[in-house]
Amino acid sequence: MNKIALALSLSTLSFLMTVIWGGPLLRILRHFKIGKIIRVEGPESHFTKMGTPTMGGIMIILPVLMLTILLNAASLLGLKFLGSSVLLPMMVLVCYALLGAIDDWEGIRGPRRGLGMRARTKFMLQILLALGTAFALKYILKVPELFWPGAPSVFSLGLWYIPIAMFIIVGMSNAVNFTDGLDGLAGLIAATAFAAYGIIALLQGQDFLGRFCFTLVGALFGFLWFNVHPAQLIMGDTGSLALGATLSVAALMTGQWLFLPLIAIIPVSETISVILQIGYFKLTKGRRLFKMAPLHHHFELMGWSETQVVQRFWLIGLLFAMLGIAFALV
Repeated sequence: MNKIALALSLSTLSFLMTVIWGGPLLRILRHFKIGKIIRVEGPESHFTKMGTPTMGGIMIILPVLMLTILLNAASLLGLKFLGSSVLLPMMVLVCYALLGAIDDWEGIRGPRRGLGMRARTKFMLQILLALGTAFALKYILKVPELFWPGAPSVFSLGLWYIPIAMFIIVGMSNAVNFTDGLDGLAGLIAATAFAAYGIIALLQGQDFLGRFCFTLVGALFGFLWFNVHPAQLIMGDTGSLALGATLSVAALMTGQWLFLPLIAIIPVSETISVILQIGYFKLTKGRRLFKMAPLHHHFELMGWSETQVVQRFWLIGLLFAMLGIAFALV
């Protein structure tokens, strides 16, 4: 079977699996009252989301995990659908999802109800996971460290690769987390970015990674079936931390991580808006650069509807993802 056709077929299968089990998951979350707590400093229009089931990232991760394990097991029968190279991004997906799930649970039922895990604790755990992942990328998978546009060979970064990879993983994990604030936004942006890196991986001959990326795209589309406005459930840190970290690993495995800020321009812009807002607030002793950060809240307070923000941000994300693919082909 043509490698692109197989990747798209896996995406469709993943979508169907996610949609089918989405209903039962919603009933479970509602039964145990695992609902979102809206913080008072957010836009007033978001107060209606109070109690919406969260930890929806489970809906994305379980079908991807199941498909990846089954397709790897198929190799025992001589069928080569996926290879061991996807085990690392799969492990990253699961580990960051567990971290996000603990954070979500702390915010719902823990002693820091409404706040979640302490930021310092969560950040340190992200760094430790990123350190292990960076070493695995460099010394176990031995991925191409850096492709430079137009250069005939791969650049070696030496020991600098480890801190650079860690920065990318932790940064993108938090960037997608910042993006997860409007119905459908993080899911659409993540699906577009994974599709972009899936295409890049397939064009490089990394068929297994490409198929894994498209499996995630299908699961994200299945999640969006329930997450589009008005959302029936919310991704939560369970999904956003895991998706951001896994996207960065996919970028690092292709060696085309230089174009990650283009392909994931919306999460990167959301993060920059938060950094600028905090910095400006401290420098001016109380003044704000944006009406509210992350950036999507600024446009909401300017009068854009939630749907307008999501659609326009996604259009920008799609265009820049195509640009990123174009640069990667140079």
